[in-house]
Amino acid sequence: MPPLEALHEAGYPILAVVSQPPKPAGRGMHLTPTPVHARAEALGLPVLTPQRARDPQFIEQVRALQPDLIVLASYGKILPADLLKIAPLGNWNLHASLLPKYRGASPIQYALLDGETETGVTLIEMSEEMDAGDIYLQVKEPIFPEDDAGTLEARLAQRARELLLEGLKRLESGTLTRTPQNHAEATYTRPIQKEDAQMRWDEPAVRCANRIRAFSPRPGAYTLFRGKRLKLWKAMPLSQVHNAEPGVLLTVEPTGLVVACGEGALQLLEVQPESRPRMPAAAFINGYHPQVGERLG
Repeated sequence: MPPLEALHEAGYPILAVVSQPPKPAGRGMHLTPTPVHARAEALGLPVLTPQRARDPQFIEQVRALQPDLIVLASYGKILPADLLKIAPLGNWNLHASLLPKYRGASPIQYALLDGETETGVTLIEMSEEMDAGDIYLQVKEPIFPEDDAGTLEARLAQRARELLLEGLKRLESGTLTRTPQNHAEATYTRPIQKEDAQMRWDEPAVRCANRIRAFSPRPGAYTLFRGKRLKLWKAMPLSQVHNAEPGVLLTVEPTGLVVACGEGALQLLEVQPESRPRMPAAAFINGYHPQVGERLG
């Protein structure tokens, strides 16, 4: 949404906004437009919501608009070759990583999961291969220890906004250059699956903490406690030495539950039992009375 708003505020003529089709959401499962779709309509912009980007009818709709430039940000689909041939000034993609590292669908989550301390946004020319096009511009952004996917995504969205405007400024002045990616250095991410968010207590404590950060706020890292799902929102890795099996509760204190990991331990600070709101560890302990030696699954 920030790149879209930047284009509109800067006065660039937006011929149409393309977004994923509305999907059922909420208790009533009513068809709900994406945030980008809703914002575009609020700005009075035409919105196209094709089921598939390669539908011939949609490609003809875009061709009829005669765009000079196509800009993509977090659309979630690879554009077909016929679509990439339409705009004479090219097809730009704003990608939330320092390419060629972390190509693919989940660069923010995997940067956090891997414990990176820096990421960024890259403006590239789209190609038929995923996130493999030439680089126009790139900006770095630190990853702070307190970051999760939500806070990092919000900052990167603002960086994307700035990078897009800088790219357009250079395009207009004739100073925009492009550099091929080093494909030998490429790493890849895949779409997030529900099982990715399940805790793996045999991993080192630092990795366990990073898993919580990577999947907050969506879909939310979780474990099983007494057969029910327990979401984990905040935790701190400890270099505690123990002989317990991974997943076993080592201590139960008001400051937090300490769980044995494959290496070290993890102190749980904020959790969410099934069908309950988020709560600090102290409230969970008072309500559920977990015992030392119980296992989280």
